[in-house]
Amino acid sequence: MILANGLAIGVITVIFGIIVMIFPKILNYLIGIYLIIVGVLAIIQAL
Repeated sequence: MILANGLAIGVITVIFGIIVMIFPKILNYLIGIYLIIVGVLAIIQAL
């Protein structure tokens, strides 16, 4: 489960990085979405 979450976070990070390279103006939205996803995963693991 931890490996799957780590892999998912890694893949999401790479995708976001590519999107930011293409569309730098949406960086703030991507960071917000990424932080929400990481926060939700952390909360789920803590339960």
